[in-house]
Amino acid sequence: MTSSSDSDARHGVSRDDAESAVRTLLRWAGEDPAREGLLDTPRRVADAYTEWFSGYATDADAYLARTFEEVAGYDEMIVLRDIEYESHCEHHMAPIIGKVHVGYLPAGKVVGISKLARVVEAYAKRFQVQEKMTAQIAGCIQRALAPLGVGVVVEGAHECMTTRGVHKRGVSMITSTMLGSFREDARTRAEFLRFIEVGGTRR
Repeated sequence: MTSSSDSDARHGVSRDDAESAVRTLLRWAGEDPAREGLLDTPRRVADAYTEWFSGYATDADAYLARTFEEVAGYDEMIVLRDIEYESHCEHHMAPIIGKVHVGYLPAGKVVGISKLARVVEAYAKRFQVQEKMTAQIAGCIQRALAPLGVGVVVEGAHECMTTRGVHKRGVSMITSTMLGSFREDARTRAEFLRFIEVGGTRR
């Protein structure tokens, strides 16, 4: 018979081991895991990790496998902005919260816009470095659609900086990856940046 902890194993680690690790951290922080208010904390943390890091079980490329070519010759820029995301810094395991803006110049085929948001989610739901996540999103779109160009801009507030270390609040980090015409053509890049108006006021 398979125990519930065995059936809930993830990546070679049992549920019991994961919850035991949380109890160890609680003790190390100075708490008593047997205290009433903390009895269910290991289970809750394991449940949260299942959601926060679901991206490891997701194939981002698969989201863009279905494309559409019946677009009546549309060949102008497509932009999806303000895609909210929640991720975690791989250095301190602290939250990163922000927005992603995605644009591409189609070369005969497009993809459903919800799929672009799912690609963002697939990479965000992992331990991340913002620079890497930006490049991963752009690379995925480039592989799937082979467009004339791709632009990805990511804004992120890093709690590893706001809640520890220098304790600087209200600071956001902006990263970008530009491929194809977005990198080579200043006018295309400028048009994309106007569309998303990072840090500006939109009308």
